[in-house]
Amino acid sequence: MVNKIIAQGAEAILTRKGNQIVKKRLKKGYRLPIIDNRIRKQRTKKEARLLEKSSKLIPIPKIIKLDENSQEITLEFLKGKKLSENLDKLKNNLQICKTLGQQIAKLHDNGIIHGDLTTSNMIYVPTKKTKNKINVKLSDNKTSISSYNRDVLGDNKTSGKLYFIDFGLGYESTKPEDKAVDLHLIKQALEAKHFKHYEKFFKKVIQGYRTSSNSKPVLNRLEKVEGRGRYKQAY
Repeated sequence: MVNKIIAQGAEAILTRKGNQIVKKRLKKGYRLPIIDNRIRKQRTKKEARLLEKSSKLIPIPKIIKLDENSQEITLEFLKGKKLSENLDKLKNNLQICKTLGQQIAKLHDNGIIHGDLTTSNMIYVPTKKTKNKINVKLSDNKTSISSYNRDVLGDNKTSGKLYFIDFGLGYESTKPEDKAVDLHLIKQALEAKHFKHYEKFFKKVIQGYRTSSNSKPVLNRLEKVEGRGRYKQAY
């Protein structure tokens, strides 16, 4: 089976082979080979550790294999929709944004900073429908077989699962500043990519984030982070 390149960034290249995704960190020619190899190996190991820890909290692609020597992480391929390309047209987008906030809160409550919170790094897997057969009693005591659709993937409110991907810039921290910057990133991403609805989208994100027991100091810090951003724009 031929590997197909599906994305390439400054740090890594993603290839697909069947139902698997391989993320390989790219060599940097400006670094000494021995140093470059060590840095890429450390970052690959750190990302795998964050993925493993996060998978116990929120939906994350399953790690199939970690190869530190080759700086590769093999993950399951998610048959879903990239949120950046579909959020605006999804009927349940407000609920998805609330779920997004709840999942960020779970990561932050456990000391995990994603570091690159954009809707491009989120995959929405819609609920699949399945046909279930049921028996229906008729008036003449005969039984008829009928079919109906049933949701089989999670609760009916979200009608699917929201997966976070790409923890390559992630790290561990309990500082309100780091958490606030994470929230600021998703706000900027919503404003840039979903500008028609970003205010109500981000309002729902914050509503979901308030499920965190430590949300108050983070949201207070967020105001200061945003203030610094406005100051930079003015000058």
